[in-house]
Amino acid sequence: MTATVMFPGVFARPGAGPLNHMPDPGLNGGIGIRALVGVALVAVVATFFLPAIPQDPQYHLFADDRLILGIPNFWNVVSNVFFLPIGGLGLFLVLSDRCPAGLGPCRLACGIFFAGFALVGVGSAWYHLNPSNDTLLWDRLPMSIAFMAFFSFILGTSVSPGWGRRLLLPLILVGAGSVVYWRLTETAGRGDLRLYALVQFLPMVLVPIMLWKFRSGVFRPAYIWGMLGFYLASKLAEWQDARIYSLLQVLSGHSVKHALAAVAGVLFYLALVEPAQVSDAKR
Repeated sequence: MTATVMFPGVFARPGAGPLNHMPDPGLNGGIGIRALVGVALVAVVATFFLPAIPQDPQYHLFADDRLILGIPNFWNVVSNVFFLPIGGLGLFLVLSDRCPAGLGPCRLACGIFFAGFALVGVGSAWYHLNPSNDTLLWDRLPMSIAFMAFFSFILGTSVSPGWGRRLLLPLILVGAGSVVYWRLTETAGRGDLRLYALVQFLPMVLVPIMLWKFRSGVFRPAYIWGMLGFYLASKLAEWQDARIYSLLQVLSGHSVKHALAAVAGVLFYLALVEPAQVSDAKR
């Protein structure tokens, strides 16, 4: 297998790439925009009608806490290594002259996503060396930034390049602010995860609506659907941490979560470098 086949965006000729079409809202665009706005408003209002959600201290207790080679929580730490090369490769693609043609106003969002993705590997490894609310801050901060950059990219390539560009900075600030707000409230003894939960899960509801109701012609939707699927699988693995560890005996659900989330990053990379098909653009 050649390097071009394995990592086509890095070794392809300059200007090659899928991003040669502007978003086309199609006949369902108006319905899609109303759905996006409606779901977002309902979610935001509902979030602040909920009581404050403090961080559960049990969250820091993982099924696999083995000390190996002098590293506590060994597999939960080292499984973060996947994030670094994937994020670095994507960042290189976006910043180099191999960047796919037509990325335009979405280029910054992609760069921030891949930078945040790489930093998740650093922040999560740091957290798992000594799990606590203090170290969890550095796990969640780059994660929330990556979530918001991803959402801005899908918005810009599916609905409106202008809105994707204009909302990028506000979205990043809201994402980072949700983590800072949670940490400050925990320090004050009244922890509140509501805003962070909104930042993490609302895009996972809005992105499928955009993929369903809008036609971007920018990427193959199958890659983004696959990305969402692997992210969901990673959350399920996290939820079943102890059960997966009892079954595998080698890796816990949390370590598997890291691997699955890394695959989601690979699929986003491929979404940038694999040309969209005509059938995708006109579906």
